[in-house]
Amino acid sequence: MNQKTKWGQFATLITVFFFWGFVAASNDILIPVFKKAFVLSQAESQLVAVAFYIAYTVGSIIYLIVSKFIGGDLLNKIGYKNGIAVGLIISAIGTLLFYPAANNSSFTLMITGLFVVALGFSLQQIAANPLAVVMGDPKTGSQRLSMAGGVNNFGTTIGPLLVSYAIFGSVNSANTEASIGSVKIPYLILGLAFLLVAVFLKFSSVPNKIDLDNVATEEAGDTSKVLHKKYAFQYPQLWMGMIGIFVYVGVEVATASNLPEFLKQEMGISTDKVAPYISLYWASLMIGRWTASIGAFDITKSAKDILKFFMPYIAFAVFIVVNMIAQHDVSSFYLYGIVIVAMITGDIMSKGSPAKMLLIFSLMGITALVIGMLTTGTVSIYAFVSVGLFCSTLWPCIFTLAVAGLGKHTNEGSSFLIMMIMGGGFISYLQGYVASDNLLGIPYSYIVGVACFAYLAFYAVKVKSILKTQGIEYDVVAKGGGH
Repeated sequence: MNQKTKWGQFATLITVFFFWGFVAASNDILIPVFKKAFVLSQAESQLVAVAFYIAYTVGSIIYLIVSKFIGGDLLNKIGYKNGIAVGLIISAIGTLLFYPAANNSSFTLMITGLFVVALGFSLQQIAANPLAVVMGDPKTGSQRLSMAGGVNNFGTTIGPLLVSYAIFGSVNSANTEASIGSVKIPYLILGLAFLLVAVFLKFSSVPNKIDLDNVATEEAGDTSKVLHKKYAFQYPQLWMGMIGIFVYVGVEVATASNLPEFLKQEMGISTDKVAPYISLYWASLMIGRWTASIGAFDITKSAKDILKFFMPYIAFAVFIVVNMIAQHDVSSFYLYGIVIVAMITGDIMSKGSPAKMLLIFSLMGITALVIGMLTTGTVSIYAFVSVGLFCSTLWPCIFTLAVAGLGKHTNEGSSFLIMMIMGGGFISYLQGYVASDNLLGIPYSYIVGVACFAYLAFYAVKVKSILKTQGIEYDVVAKGGGH
């Protein structure tokens, strides 16, 4: 019997997903500000992304070392809920570093603060992602992760706007001379929010313990094929999924973090005006994830089919309203509603299968980047921004496929996957490097993203056959129309 989603616990859990998105997207506003204030090259400015995303790797390594030292999985020892709370406290400590960093105009201290914030995020992610998967039927885990991702991307949608307001004095300010000192206050407020959520979670109904021993059996249609390996790395879906997470986070982050420079060079859009474009990029991820999350609801198939058309435009309306409140001219963004049709088509074609969705959206991502590189003007902007639509559901697809069948190794596998979030830093730096005028230039630097999507398309095909040999076929469940 399929387990129903525990909505009360799930609603509490996804509050932390909001913060991950808020901070990650806000980095895209900090990058051009730091580049100008500290006189950095495009590659050097991407050290903001490198510091932030490499912290996930360091955090995961620390997690594995501590687990080995104490003779058992850390989260099983201290509890999942407690682990998330500790992660929030670590992130709050990171925000405190922004105060001395701003007072001393120290770029090194600034990115150190971001590093510590992300260090806390790594522990939160290791705990929260498996929790989201098991808070109901494991076969609809990717859809719950999509829903959590939708909340994450509500944070990414408003993050650039609020941080832009804090730095420039108003979200549509003509002031391009941002003061480094203006960065510290919003991050201190963010630190306070981290602490408040930590206390809230501590007293919530989110479980501290989960039983992973039976998860692999629940996932498999043929239990005789379930693998019981000694080590997590012995599961091919995991180590190939690790590469998948590396390149996925890489293309998602690199596309956005290099977008301000593209807008400046190719479109003549100044740094203080990029916030709505960055906001639309991250809102695109929200649009896709809100749409993909419909499958997790306990409603009829016909109701789900109707929502697949309405939900993406509800999310798009959220973006429009938020930017209208921010006094941005949104008239140029209305045509983006046509681009959303492509995402809806891909979602329908996937039929709820994470492997099919990963393949379809990866191919669409390649198409979008190629169009962006070969065109100019609004078409080029829309093409690059639409990468957000096609990245939107890749995390839950990759994560769900990579931990499928791992059973008692799920936590370890999760920590390995979180480790690979470092791709956001490395791929961003790589694209920033090849974007120099004496190499590819900023428009054609997006060929890096094409290569990332190409691997994801390969993984989508390969992992399906790997899981089938282990008795796991998500397509069978998808055809049943949900719960």
